[in-house]
Amino acid sequence: MYSVIHSMTTMSSRVRTYVPLVDVRLERELASLLRLRATRSAKELSDDLGSIPPFNEDDEGDRTPQSVLDLRHRIGEADALLISTPEYNHSVPVVIKNAMDWASRPAGRSEIVGKPAAVMSASLSTFGGVWAQAELRKSLAAAGARVHDEGVALSKASERVDAEGNLVDQEFIDQIVELVEDLHALTKTPLEVW
Repeated sequence: MYSVIHSMTTMSSRVRTYVPLVDVRLERELASLLRLRATRSAKELSDDLGSIPPFNEDDEGDRTPQSVLDLRHRIGEADALLISTPEYNHSVPVVIKNAMDWASRPAGRSEIVGKPAAVMSASLSTFGGVWAQAELRKSLAAAGARVHDEGVALSKASERVDAEGNLVDQEFIDQIVELVEDLHALTKTPLEVW
């Protein structure tokens, strides 16, 4: 598992976007595509969401694990949060849900409060991970993030990559670029307007 902090450059500004990812080839491909297509520069940082222990309120405060502090710091540094998730059993993988549980603390005062966020997913099914997106959007909104209404759902993902695993479906490439541009616009929207 790893993440990417993209320092995304658009026509008018530079936006740092934290992208935590699960170690699934397609999710890595989505991040690579994001880095190559939607940015002019990107900084990749190692981050293992699997090293984050199960959420436990008893471990908050002075006992908060370092991996959780690191996650919160990365979210705090970012202008926006973009999560690429697979879908397991019609829901978000536990490793991402666990990271969001930790990131949401302390309740109402966490680094995620007010943070623009968007979700994209990939699935072998015809639905493209939309259920996982819905679950993740709900968790992000409950934590106080400003969640983008739309996402990118890559359905029948195995049919949309070449032999090397590169995403080749231009429609989905365009949707990802548009999602990133929308997320950048959301970073410029004042909280009072949201």
